[in-house]
Amino acid sequence: NKQQAAEQYHVNVRSIQRDIDSIRDFLSEQCAKEGIVRKIEYDKKENGYRLVTQEIEQLSKGEGLALCKILLESRAFTKEQVEKQLQIILNLCVSQKEKSDIEWFISNELFHYHDPAHATVDSDNLWMVAQAIRNQSVLEIEYQKLKDRQIVKRMVEPVGLMFSEYYFYLMAVITDHSTREAFHKKNDPYPTIYRLDRMHSIKETGEKFSVPYKDRFKEGEYKNRTQFMFGGEPQKISFNYYGPSVEAVLDKFPMAKVVDEKEGVCSIEAEVFGTGVKMWLLSQGSKVKVTAPETLVQEMKQEIERMNGQY
Repeated sequence: NKQQAAEQYHVNVRSIQRDIDSIRDFLSEQCAKEGIVRKIEYDKKENGYRLVTQEIEQLSKGEGLALCKILLESRAFTKEQVEKQLQIILNLCVSQKEKSDIEWFISNELFHYHDPAHATVDSDNLWMVAQAIRNQSVLEIEYQKLKDRQIVKRMVEPVGLMFSEYYFYLMAVITDHSTREAFHKKNDPYPTIYRLDRMHSIKETGEKFSVPYKDRFKEGEYKNRTQFMFGGEPQKISFNYYGPSVEAVLDKFPMAKVVDEKEGVCSIEAEVFGTGVKMWLLSQGSKVKVTAPETLVQEMKQEIERMNGQY
């Protein structure tokens, strides 16, 4: 009871309230370190505060190990960042006995972990972008282009945030029409893809934009159709697969379906977005033959000829 505590310690009630706030902050820090959730809660019936320890559902040992392995495999963060994140996950999600077992399993992989070659994304910038998407706030970014390393300034309407193949990406619509007209496809209606680690600065402009809920960018659908985060247009493709594991193909193309299956070959149709699909198709070598559309067939032939010329 605040009043009773104030009289006991010969201070005013505001001092007791500050103490309660300090204890709450301390317990929050301890939760991150030890994984035990304790809170100071007000009890109306008793007209006072009590310390409450909450039971939290924990991951199984296998789930905890899987989560740690996925984080290590992502190679999205520095070794220092990964070590901190792993400790927080293990403290919060598994018992102390299980924590030591999992640490033994990942210790060698963590010891040999190399920092990614690309610059890591600042978590504050990541959150700023996420909030700008939610609040529909226009951003000003300074971005280093991949081809000529030139740094350009863009005013963009952020619509999506994604992670793929080691990198975080911002999906955004450029507000400057003159810039969009200079693109390979003038006034491309689809969002431009920006890698967050190549952004030199991100600022909120204070301006707002509006996208109806029904027209909002859907990261889940986009990710199911996109390979290697290359921009472009949506298209339907068909190809024959001669490899040993059609399941691996269907995992890579969640929207794909097997339309015909004969001995040694599967005919597959898939809806894809952008030009990145060519990189995957080429990576399969003779296990894949594109059959449609004809434009993609010709592009594959030309690229294979260029590859052959280098050898």
